[in-house]
Amino acid sequence: MKIKAVNGFKDILPDDALRRQHIEQTARDIFARFGMQEIRTPILEKTELFARSIGEATDIVEKEMYTFVDKGITMRPEATASILRAFIEHGLHVRQPVHRLYTIGPMFRHERPQKGRLRQFHQMDVEVIGANEPQVDAELMAMGQMLLDTLGVTVSLEINSLGCPACRPGFRDKLMAYLNQHKESLCPDCRRRMNVNPLRTLDCKNRNCKDLVQDAPSILDSLCNDCRDHFVSVKQTLDLLGVAYRVNRFMVRGLDYYTRTTFEFITDALGAQAAVGAGGRYDGLLRQLNGPDLPGIGFALGMERLVLLMEQQEDATPPKPTTDLFVAVLGEKAAEHASILVHRLRKLGLTAAMDYSGRSLKAQMKQAGRLNSRFTLIIGEDELACNEGVLRDMNTQEQSKFSLSLPMDEQAQHMTALLSA
Repeated sequence: MKIKAVNGFKDILPDDALRRQHIEQTARDIFARFGMQEIRTPILEKTELFARSIGEATDIVEKEMYTFVDKGITMRPEATASILRAFIEHGLHVRQPVHRLYTIGPMFRHERPQKGRLRQFHQMDVEVIGANEPQVDAELMAMGQMLLDTLGVTVSLEINSLGCPACRPGFRDKLMAYLNQHKESLCPDCRRRMNVNPLRTLDCKNRNCKDLVQDAPSILDSLCNDCRDHFVSVKQTLDLLGVAYRVNRFMVRGLDYYTRTTFEFITDALGAQAAVGAGGRYDGLLRQLNGPDLPGIGFALGMERLVLLMEQQEDATPPKPTTDLFVAVLGEKAAEHASILVHRLRKLGLTAAMDYSGRSLKAQMKQAGRLNSRFTLIIGEDELACNEGVLRDMNTQEQSKFSLSLPMDEQAQHMTALLSA
């Protein structure tokens, strides 16, 4: 019986890896334009970090985390908490007032695997720590939209405000009054959670609960003056930047730490998995983790869902990597000569390949094609005897002679010049 990958964990094969490299390289370029700096955190963190940051009543903490109970450590289910832990631990706030950080890597949640959702998944996560201006909120959303546009992915942006500790209690009371009137119609999870965090009922995926909350009070009607002004400024800045959006009053996100601005990048091309990326503001979270009292905002984009969307769009397919030169050899002496030349070319920065198995010239030429080789150099006993290899342009099929009589370093330099012309 063959051993297969664990359910919910996926091998990333070369073609898939190529697309992911394209996504990551594009993201790094755009993040750099906005002054973002990369940070890399461990996969394992203390379980308490996620219980305190994400919220004990969330699905993630209650049901989905991979936790080593006897060790008190958990495989990270998201990146924000880890980045904030590192920010606090290393006192980054002392060095400068505002930090713009991003990370790219795997996250882990024990949930039902489905299209676009795996138990090991990959995210690009961006955080701005130390800035409370609404313009920063809009700038982050504009950056996410720019990245998705550059990748050729079509999404819509939905935004909402969740208020702050000053105005949320009043909304909570209104929502609780409404939920108590319909308590018997709620799913078991919502009945349990409504006393811990009633906002979570607005995010329930149960069809009946989703229909029920359509008539629930909106937090937008309960915002304090500061939160209302902040949200108005966010919308005005998005308008100034030319970023289209829609206000979704039911968006609460799946994590307890969000305040004020929340947002999602939505697609209708992936069925139930509509969110390609999402985030929001989390003022107060650093203080909650025993760090400095600084505001923060961030978002994450799901790599698997981006890959699925790009696979549906041929024009978004990154080009296959090109091999500058493939050396086809016939005979041991030719292989020895070629191996030295290929190594020298690689040292000079070219992508070079050869076959060591002694296969036929026809088979080696097919391999050169599979490697998308620009040129192929053919060396056999006859070519060694007359000190001239055959250089073939794989696009035009034109052939020319290549001198094998020069010292090896000069051969490599001459080949580099030919291929760079």
